[in-house]
Amino acid sequence: MTATETRPALMRAAVVTVVVTLSGSALGLVRDLLLARFFGANGGTDAFLVAWTVPETAFTLVVEGAMSFLMIPLFSRALAGAGPGEARAATRRIVASTLPRVAVVLVAASAAVALGAPLLVRAIAPGLADPALAVTCTRLTALTVLTFGLAGYVSAALRANHVFGAPATIHLSYNIGILALMATLGGRLGIVSAAAGVAVGSVLMLLAQLPSFLRHVGLPRSWRAAGPTVTLGAFAPLAVYTIARQAQVFIERFLGSSLPPGTISHLNYAQKVAQMPMLVALLVCTVTFPALARSVAAGEAQAARERLESDLRTVIALILVSAAYLVAFAPQVVAALLGHGEFTAADTAATAAILRVYAFGLIGHALVGVLSRAFYTGERRSWYPAAAMGAGLAVTALLAVGGVAHFHAYAIAAANGAGIVTTAVLLLIGLRDRIVAVSLRSVGAATARLAVAAGTAGTAGWLAGRLLTGWPALFSAATGGVLVLLVFAVAGRLAGADEIAVVTALIRRRLARAR
Repeated sequence: MTATETRPALMRAAVVTVVVTLSGSALGLVRDLLLARFFGANGGTDAFLVAWTVPETAFTLVVEGAMSFLMIPLFSRALAGAGPGEARAATRRIVASTLPRVAVVLVAASAAVALGAPLLVRAIAPGLADPALAVTCTRLTALTVLTFGLAGYVSAALRANHVFGAPATIHLSYNIGILALMATLGGRLGIVSAAAGVAVGSVLMLLAQLPSFLRHVGLPRSWRAAGPTVTLGAFAPLAVYTIARQAQVFIERFLGSSLPPGTISHLNYAQKVAQMPMLVALLVCTVTFPALARSVAAGEAQAARERLESDLRTVIALILVSAAYLVAFAPQVVAALLGHGEFTAADTAATAAILRVYAFGLIGHALVGVLSRAFYTGERRSWYPAAAMGAGLAVTALLAVGGVAHFHAYAIAAANGAGIVTTAVLLLIGLRDRIVAVSLRSVGAATARLAVAAGTAGTAGWLAGRLLTGWPALFSAATGGVLVLLVFAVAGRLAGADEIAVVTALIRRRLARAR
């Protein structure tokens, strides 16, 4: 596939991925809204969220981590060396040599989590009000280790073959399962229905992709291990990196369990709202990662650098304007989304205050999501991302432990942001010498211009928010969103941010075609 052919293909893939993934994310938002409406923020939801740590970690480790960073480059290298008409055969050889070993490890890990649930709950949240409920929910969610892993494997094979529609349905399928059981069994099982829905939804993630996998890849005729495989040496650096990143959540729930009941839930709801714009931004990298991996594998340094810098500028623009909006309108956003049913006014105020703190760390989370992928495009595995994440985790732990006694949940949220920003800076510095020679001057200048625009938009939003006091929360949040976007676009153009000009031109072309 030539560069001219690749660009329209990536654009079509991006549109498909964004539309389907946003549909899944919309259901994820409905899931969180119903969780707040039905169950509020209390000791029961805290227990469920401790169990939720299992699928959160499993998704990050195997779907976003191992299966994405290890398997996509492995499949991509095989496809890059395949001749015309040999793509399916090359992919099947990788499947034959890797899938059996992967499946055995996933089964063993899933069983270990189910059997060790009491120890796991005690380790994650020793001060939890209802540990027995957390153990029950953890045993139900243990299945996700297996099903997420298999779903991530299938997704990696498809995306390496530039098939993006079916992999994009994983969030949609997952949330359908959770919502179905919450709606049908919530009155009878309470919060346990959500945990059971997590297990059912994880199975649907795999089933939704199987028809496409069988059509585009198919099963090998022979399962003999005759091709490349994933070794412990290749997986270990990625596993340490992923667990260190997820350990930020462990710290939050460990320290949050010693605070008043509901604190873990407030932290979770604030983080979920803050992560919504980050998910949209990182969809860009989901689509372009196979192209980046192929550029690195082919030794096309210039193409890899341009691809990565473009991703960075796009993600930074989207995240900065989102952070400005969340800081300015956090109370209105939380009230509009979550302030219903069992979710009280006190829950709304606590969650909004934490959300404002989280928003300042969004840029770190987004940059880590973009930069870490580049370290896993080549054949050699690097321990540098794990070391960078370990340094960031140390910052998080020190600040959170030191500040929680005085600043409570706010210290936990602020420590999260400081730690992840530390990791992002270290990854950006280390990337230049190891993988892709990203221009720090170019990226830094773009960030500075966009930060000026975001600061201006956030200030305008803050002032407008004061004028909108007393209006319905949904109206205020929507009006504020439009205002912040407009001010950001105008300020960005005045500051010379080319990234905004490119995006607005693309939107105008799409609207013209639609008309």
